[in-house]
Order: sequence, then structure tokens, then C-alpha cells
Amino acid sequence: MSVNYCNSLTSYSRLQTREVNAGHLCIGGGHPIRIQSMTTTDTMDTAATVAQSIRMIEAGAELVRITAPSIHEANNLAAVKKELKARGYDTPLVADIHFTPNAAEVAARIVEKVRVNPGNYADKKKFQVMEYSDAEYEAELDRIRGKFLPLVKICKEYGTAMRIGTNHGSLSDRIMSRYGDTPLGMVESAFEFLTIAEEEGYHNIVLSMKSSNPQVMVQAYRLLVHKMLERADRLTSPLRKTDLIYPLHLGVTEAGDGEDGRIKSAIGIGALLEDGLGDTIRVSLTEDPELELPVARMLANRYTTERKVPKIARISKSPVHPFTYSRRQTHPVENNGANQVPVVVMDFSQEKTITPETLLAAGYRYDAGTDKWNISDMAADYLFTGSTEISFPVPGTLGVIRQYDERKNMIPDERNFYAFNASQYVNRQQKDGRLKFVMVRIDDISDELIDQLKDDASAVVILDTAHFNGMMEQRRVFFDLISEQVENPVIIRRSFENLVPDELTLYAATDFGALLLDGLGDGIWLHAPQHLANAINRLCFGILQGTRLRISKTEYISCPSCGRTLFDLQETTAAIRARTNHLKGIKIAIMGCIVNGPGEMADADYGYVGSGVGKITLYKGKEVVKRAVESTVAVEELIALIKENGDWVEMSRE
Repeated sequence: MSVNYCNSLTSYSRLQTREVNAGHLCIGGGHPIRIQSMTTTDTMDTAATVAQSIRMIEAGAELVRITAPSIHEANNLAAVKKELKARGYDTPLVADIHFTPNAAEVAARIVEKVRVNPGNYADKKKFQVMEYSDAEYEAELDRIRGKFLPLVKICKEYGTAMRIGTNHGSLSDRIMSRYGDTPLGMVESAFEFLTIAEEEGYHNIVLSMKSSNPQVMVQAYRLLVHKMLERADRLTSPLRKTDLIYPLHLGVTEAGDGEDGRIKSAIGIGALLEDGLGDTIRVSLTEDPELELPVARMLANRYTTERKVPKIARISKSPVHPFTYSRRQTHPVENNGANQVPVVVMDFSQEKTITPETLLAAGYRYDAGTDKWNISDMAADYLFTGSTEISFPVPGTLGVIRQYDERKNMIPDERNFYAFNASQYVNRQQKDGRLKFVMVRIDDISDELIDQLKDDASAVVILDTAHFNGMMEQRRVFFDLISEQVENPVIIRRSFENLVPDELTLYAATDFGALLLDGLGDGIWLHAPQHLANAINRLCFGILQGTRLRISKTEYISCPSCGRTLFDLQETTAAIRARTNHLKGIKIAIMGCIVNGPGEMADADYGYVGSGVGKITLYKGKEVVKRAVESTVAVEELIALIKENGDWVEMSRE
């Protein structure tokens, strides 16, 4: 289909958006990508909120968001702003509003920007599905207009910016009834409010489409841009086309903490930044807010105006649908391709000797006493050893890949395989039906290689790139393979050097994730020789988990905390993780309050949601199981609930 959500799929080009002013800060319009975070303090505690805001600003925050759940907190934003100015800080403040239009109207007269959620600004979610006639639907929109228009007029009068921020987890019952729990529903939710603002001549707006599922989030942002571009193409008013392309605030909600939270955030945010989308970003981690900002800065710093990317021939049409997920069609080659989970290749080619102990980093532990291998849930599928020999029997689930060298005799068998470069593969005289790997870069693509791959049902492509910013180059090769109807499985290989651990996590998650979210890739191979092998293996499985293509551990959907949070979110998340992190494949949502909790955890198996001071509501799926559980016993009650439903297994003591 036509490239109609970004400027280019083969070169980095930032989407031109209108300029929005939040106080003195310019967002969009070609300005640098802005980074921000949100306080977790009680907004009524002025001293604590100011202190935390300062820590965020000094960590790099260009906007500081503060929750205003009621008119009292909204009024107190004046005290916070005054104290910050007295201490020499003029960073724009953003009031975060849910459910309470009167709080938004107060805040808009005080701070530089307000954020409203169209799913709950004028609606209370009752999880009811009903049919609306066109007249009834229009009546609902009139009701929303009545509640939202006063805020629009205040923002226009005071020069206050606004973010219309759709959350996947808090779509209104009206939107859910007509569009379902979909990216389209998210986009239409924002457009309901955007249309009202535009009719009033108000355009100082930023848009967001957040979800805890990176795939949904990416599809929603793409669809949003697509629809904005369509509107701009139909423009007949004096406005410029770019005036209808609003800046984008990027974020993955409830990403969690630690490495998993960083991986999940980078997959979603990074995939969009790669395509030139995004004007301001917030990384939502269940950690102190000042710790989010270095992560956001690392992501943003890859996308400067001087960014160097490979020069690749442009394409006019993409064979991948950008708004829905469909995995590239491949035929199976042993455990590669088709509908099988993506494989993980570990690179041990720089090891001088490989022993059973070496394999511990790849998820295999050898017990000499029983002469048995213990295989973890994050056990790699293949080892690449280069020219290094392995002198012991490897586990039966593990394949060994050697670099082909015609001078050395290694007979391929059911667990040992050759990796050929493109030239070696094309020029081989003898073809056979045994699994083989073909290492390919974009310059290797030729008619002869394409023809041989199409005729070889036993070849797996290893797609490599020599460029640090090579995702677009690899994507172009995938497009060529699809166009030529080459159905061999493809393992994506990326090599990174001279990166600190956080950079490796973010950049690998971005580059692998951007392809995997589009159904491109049947395995991943991360080569980072300066980093520990066990960390690389864990990162690979974390990326596959973050893209929801291979589940190898418990998944936690955990919000980043804010002034609405009704318990110590970081402490509780750690306690729940410590008790449940052995439950492979289970999704547990840990939500600070009911604003996005029940909706954002829609696909979680179990939910732990703050519902009052010291009170927790427990969910099984979308259903409330227990209300008003004392927080002192709520973790034990959650464990009991998991056991009652047959999802508990005892932790292995091996």
C-alpha cells in the first residue's frame, strides 16, 4: 500500500507537524524532540511536588506533568508554579486531568498545558455495550461538546496548550460499542475532541495514542497520522496542510520497571521514531520519575537532524499493512519460520574454547552428577561458533551453526549446520536438503540469489547489516523478499559496539522491535561482544516477549505511579514480582488507581488495582473478584486467586 503515514520507509525523514507552544517551549514544527515525565507525589504536598519537579528538571525534563484529580489539586498548581519560579525554574507545567472538567478549567488558567483523556473526560466507563443509532450517537457528541467546549475556550483565551491523550485502556463505552477495542477506536476517540476544538478555532494541540501493548500503540499512531494526512489533502480552507498535522506525544503506558520496562518502551517509541514520527516522548517506568528521563534522552538522541542512515532506493508501495499485524508468510525449515515462535541465536564465535559451562549463558546448565542438561525457559535455539570447535555433546534442543570453510571438514547433521555467505551459497556446486543458513546483506541481493533461495526449501536467511542505523536497510530487504515471493525464514542479525548497557537495550529493542511488530523476522541474533553473554540472551528473549511473539516469563503491566496512586507502587510491584516471576506466560497488571487500571489491563490474566486508601480490588481478567481488600494482605489474596484458578505452579528449587 502507499506510504501514507510517514515521509519515507527507507530513509529517516521527520514528519513536519504544526508548532505548538507550551509557554516558552515549542513542540513540533521541526523543533527537537522534547522529553518529559510526571510527578508521583501528592499534588497537595507543595514542597514534595516542587522538590520532585526540580529533580526531574535537573535530569532533563523539558515539561513536568502533575496530576490534578480534583479542583483542590488544580488550585494548588498555582502554589507549585510560584515556588518553582521563586527557586529559578520556569519549565512548563502540564496538568493531568481525568473525569473532572472543572479541575481542567481551573488548571488551564494556571499552567502552560493541560492533558485530557477523551475516554473519561466526559464519560464514566461502565463496561456496557449498547447499540447507538446515528441520532443517539450525535446526541452523545453534543453532550461531550457541552462539557469540553468551556475548556477549549479557556485554553484559547489564556494561550494554554492541550494534549488530547487517548489511552487504549480507557476508551469510552460509546467508542467501544461502535469501533471496538481497536486502534481505529483510539483514533476516533481523539478526533471527537479534536473536531470540537478546531470548530472553535483552537489548534494549540498535541495528540497521543498510548497503550501498554506496543503493537496496538504503533498501529494507532500510524493510523492517526494517516487520517491527519488524508484530512490535510482535502483541505480547502486558508490553513496550510501542516496546520492539520498535529505534534505527537509518544509513550507506552504501564511499561513496568527495570530492563523489561525499557525494552517495552523502546519497542513502541523507537519504532515510531524510526519512521520520523514523534515530537515529544515520555518513558513510563515504575520507578522514580527522574530515572525515566535519561532513558527518554537516549532514545531521542538517535534521531537528530544529522542522523546518518544507509542510502536505499525509495519504494512507492509497502507490501506490509501498517495498521494491522500479519506475519510474513514463510515455509517451515525445522524450527524456523511458518507459525513457529521466533528463534534466538547466541554468538559464541569469539570464544577460544567452548565448554558446558559456557552454555550456561545461553540458558543451558549441565549437571555432571546426573549427566543431564537443565534447560531454562530462556534457552537459545542456536549457537554460532564461527570456527571454534565444540568437543562435547550439546543438548538435543540446541543447534550449532559453524561458518562454512571448504578447507575444514564438518559434516552437517541433525544438530550441526553451516552458515554460508551469499557468494559461497550461490557458487556451491552441491545442493542438498539439509538445513543451512545464508548470511545476506542488502548488497548481496541479486536475481541469482533470489532464484536459488526460492528453489531451496532448506535455507534460512540471516539478514545482516553493516550500518548502526540499519533497520530501514533490513526492512527494504524484507520488502524485496515479499515482492519476489521468497518464503524462506529470515533471522535478523544486528551488531552493536561501544554502547553502554542501557543504550544496547534501547537500540536493540528499537531495531528488532520495529521489524517484528510488522511481522518481519523469524528469529533474532544480537552480536554485542563487549557485553556479557547472559545479558544478551536475556535481552533477546525480553524483546520477543515485549513484541508478544514469544512468551518466556511472567509479564507485568505496571503503571509508573502518579499523585493518584493509592499505594507504594514500586514496593508492591517488587513484592508481587518476587512471588510470581516463575509463572511463565501469565500477565499480571499492577495499577495504582482506577483511571486507566481496568481498561489498560484488559488482556491481563490478573489485576491488582488501587481503589481507595489502603484498599485493593482484585480482578480475574476484566471481572472484579474481590473489592476493598486490605493492602496488607492483598498480595497474599492475589496469590490465592491465582491458585484458585489453576494458574499457580510451585517455584523450582533447582
